[in-house]
Amino acid sequence: MGLAVPLTVTDGGANDASTSDLDVERNGDSRFLMNHSVKSFSWDGLTVTVKDRETKKARDLINDIGGDVQQGELVALMGPSGCGKTTLLNVLARRPAASGAKVLGDSYVNGVKVDAGPFGRMTSYVEQEDALIGSLTVQETLQFAADLSLPSSVTKRQRMDRIRTLLEAFGIQKQASTLVGTPLRKGISGGQKRRVSVASQLITCPKILFLDEPTSGLDSTASYEVMSYAKELARANNIIIIASIHQPSTTTFQLFDKLLLLSGGRSCYFGPVVNVVSYFGQIGHPIPGQTNPAEFLLDIVSADFGGANGLAHERVQAIQQAWAESAEAKGVTQQVMGRASAEMEKKVASLSAEDMARPGPVRITAALLHRSFIKSYRDVVAYGIRIVMYLGLAVMTGTVWIRLHPSQEYIQAFVNAIFFGSAFMSFMAVAYVPAFLEDRATFAKERANGLYGAAPFLISNFLIGLPFLFLMSLLFSIVSYWLSNFRPDGSAFMTWVMWTFLDLVAAESLVVFVTAIFPNFVIALALVAFANGLWMSVSGFLVTPTILNPFWKYVFHYIDYQAYVFQGMMVNEFSQRNYSCGEGCQCMYITDLADQCQIRGTAVLETYGYATGRTGKWLGILVGIIAVYRLLGWAALHLRRT
Repeated sequence: MGLAVPLTVTDGGANDASTSDLDVERNGDSRFLMNHSVKSFSWDGLTVTVKDRETKKARDLINDIGGDVQQGELVALMGPSGCGKTTLLNVLARRPAASGAKVLGDSYVNGVKVDAGPFGRMTSYVEQEDALIGSLTVQETLQFAADLSLPSSVTKRQRMDRIRTLLEAFGIQKQASTLVGTPLRKGISGGQKRRVSVASQLITCPKILFLDEPTSGLDSTASYEVMSYAKELARANNIIIIASIHQPSTTTFQLFDKLLLLSGGRSCYFGPVVNVVSYFGQIGHPIPGQTNPAEFLLDIVSADFGGANGLAHERVQAIQQAWAESAEAKGVTQQVMGRASAEMEKKVASLSAEDMARPGPVRITAALLHRSFIKSYRDVVAYGIRIVMYLGLAVMTGTVWIRLHPSQEYIQAFVNAIFFGSAFMSFMAVAYVPAFLEDRATFAKERANGLYGAAPFLISNFLIGLPFLFLMSLLFSIVSYWLSNFRPDGSAFMTWVMWTFLDLVAAESLVVFVTAIFPNFVIALALVAFANGLWMSVSGFLVTPTILNPFWKYVFHYIDYQAYVFQGMMVNEFSQRNYSCGEGCQCMYITDLADQCQIRGTAVLETYGYATGRTGKWLGILVGIIAVYRLLGWAALHLRRT
């Protein structure tokens, strides 16, 4: 069938956990079968230290955590809020723990240390917030996950087999053609979204799967459903699954094979869930009958509430001390340290070299381009609303400056119309901020799973925007240009469209640059609006370049993309058009056509200091500004890891 793992769990039972080498060869997809399975994942002495902002002293977020997990096991990482669950999960997954944090300790796969590259390819991480694109269907979500993670050696049929099996395994085959859902279009349920998130990470057949709060926002039934699928997958496919979870119901809690209980960044228990009752009974905290064990454990290891005179804090310290001195804790340490083996090291090295290939940058860029195209025409927030906005702006400018005549009393109106149209076209690019923030969030999560870097993301983002920006420019120009009666010439009209198009591309590039640095809606919106206001001020219309303050002229005017668009449009309108002086021939501008009671348009350009014949130069500078914005955006995304 070409399928990497036996994910046939739709009947509710677990398949045989082993896959023979004969089955591997028969299936013809040996590079992706778990013929080099991860038999154990362990860690010892994990400690994360940060500098306290108030005391400036070192403070431990987690302290001396150890654990050992076997293939096919589902592990719960549990504790009260702020206990270090997410920090520990990030450390285990080799992700940044916290800003400025110092990480100590070791983790082992099959008893040996593994480099970050191979480790990242044998693991997957499902974040608390679903990294899903709402305008894609469930099947498309899995299809693009496969395109971004599987190399070309996996055939199209093998990919479809894998996707179909995952859909069936998670019970979402009936929703395959349903949109995930956007704020404007209802999609699948919350529980189904969590299953799609997990399924999309299983495309590459990871050996270790990390789940951050997989039941967050779900009711008890949906939580049990999600974790039940996770348990079946762990057993059927020999996957190690480690999930942080806050307060599971009794039935959900009993699904886990092992529990790592934290409080204040320290271990309170690590071991089989079935031994929890006996262990806490031995240390003086028996769990009452008919009580949810998870709730009881969270209550006794929480020092934040109900602890008059520090009794809760003392209780937690006693529990932590009891664990540190227990035979169970010593047994975990012995298990971790006793697994090292040269033979296992060879197997892990073989795994990283043979099984962990990823698609090349060209294929990744093509997949991102295809995905962005689907999103762009389905999600009206991305470009649909902006097209309507620009059409509205075109109607407004065209009717305010309607039927302008080629006479001197209308010259200023022509100039005003040129400035207003070009300036507000770029200003309204702030509407792209929310769409790019959504794309950036998806990129951040996919990059964290090692799928691709900043370059393919920005290249696909740039290319997919070009046809839509050109369409906006064309529609705006068709309406406003002819209504306002700008120079009636086909080549002049297409030149106007070109300047409008470059104006939008530059404005969108500014949005990409700013939002890449500040991925916050309010901050990004404010900064983009401020920047466009600055560009309007120094573009040459409000204050002509001939009298503009030298500081603003040499620091900002020459890097202002709006300035080059305004110059280009002015030259396009006035360089080859004459204007009548009106009755009495009192010409506002004295040119060689004064005796004919006309004004040559170049006289208007001279008052602004604009010369003709420089269109190519301005065009090159504008393209350079666009390139710089995009390169700075790439640098910001490349250097910023969150």
